[in-house]
Amino acid sequence: MPVNSELVGRTFPPTPSYLVGREKVREFARAVFADAPQHFDVAAAQSLGYADVVAPPTFAMVIQDLTLQQLLGEADSGIVLARTIHAEQKFAYTRPIVAGDELSAQLRVTGIRTMAGNAMITSEAEITDATGAHVVTATSVLLVGEDSE
Repeated sequence: MPVNSELVGRTFPPTPSYLVGREKVREFARAVFADAPQHFDVAAAQSLGYADVVAPPTFAMVIQDLTLQQLLGEADSGIVLARTIHAEQKFAYTRPIVAGDELSAQLRVTGIRTMAGNAMITSEAEITDATGAHVVTATSVLLVGEDSE
């Protein structure tokens, strides 16, 4: 089954709230080799004007993944995980993510391009805080390879 072109424009329900934990920020920072003090030390983050440790920019992927799971779980999507790779990622921040944030995200599929039987699915996850204020838009492109059967 090819990727369903009717996914374009589809918006998914907001994800449940995700509480950003201080240790999760530190673990993520270590995993991506982000060694700036504000990712680990509360005092260092506070000296820069933040309430708590600051997540590295790519931490938004943790929240966006919750939305991509919705997309991958759509029965009519035509997306086969075994033939899917994460091809591109961008982030547009209003403000950094900080430990203590309660974040939710909503995904919208914004485009599908086909090339040589492969599909490139572009989606945007709008990530907001507990007050509904925008924090970051995470844009991803998934490449779904053609079915060789």
